[in-house]
Amino acid sequence: MARDIQITTSLTGRVALVTGSSRGIGAAIAETFAAHGARVVLHGRDAGALESVRLRIAGDGGQVMTAVADLTRFEEIEEMRMLIEQRFGAVDILVANAGGNPVPPGDIELISPEGWQASLDANLTSTFLTVKSFLPGMKSRGHGSIITLASSASRRPTAHSPTAYAAAKAGVEVLTRQLALQAGPFGVRVNGLAPGTILTERNRDRIPAAVQEALAREHPAQRLGVPDDVAEAALFLASDAASWITGVILDVAGGSVLA
Repeated sequence: MARDIQITTSLTGRVALVTGSSRGIGAAIAETFAAHGARVVLHGRDAGALESVRLRIAGDGGQVMTAVADLTRFEEIEEMRMLIEQRFGAVDILVANAGGNPVPPGDIELISPEGWQASLDANLTSTFLTVKSFLPGMKSRGHGSIITLASSASRRPTAHSPTAYAAAKAGVEVLTRQLALQAGPFGVRVNGLAPGTILTERNRDRIPAAVQEALAREHPAQRLGVPDDVAEAALFLASDAASWITGVILDVAGGSVLA
């Protein structure tokens, strides 16, 4: 018998923290969540860029605050969590989006130990420490949704993949599944998104137009992604529409990753 329940992607009444949300994918996710009723916490290390996103959300009538923290320092994450709880209440939705690619593609023997560690810290360690801070409260309250950010770089290795970044994102995938297994009995869902090439502001400036066109042709969808593509997928996973989905890595990559 079908359930007589209407399930929507409304996030009304929920508090959502999106790390790395001063621009690009993170900003798009934060703006989409706010448009669907969430009280949104923007996070980053660039206070000026965060303020620009905050003003856009507030201008559209959204409830929003900002928080600055270094996600490789657990004590700063804990301070951020306490500030959010004081001002907005406990976090219901955590999007661990913050990351980066500090090491360019190249042969593995050319990667410095410092570059390798920087990639792990920016992507895997930051995700681990953020979840470590916010998961206990979700478990004690019996509900929550965590969304991590993996990458097609680890889902479909290529000759030009940035090796250190891909390895760190592969670690995020494994961490996501382990978290889903551990958190599920407490009512907390954990899923991941694995974007392909996304035309953020930075990528539009960094990737020449001819290269963008060539990359687009490599995708069955025949185009590159935009931040809103990832934001809509995050909205689905965060909402009750995905209430029976956990431990999934969802490829948002225009078909470039085919199992």
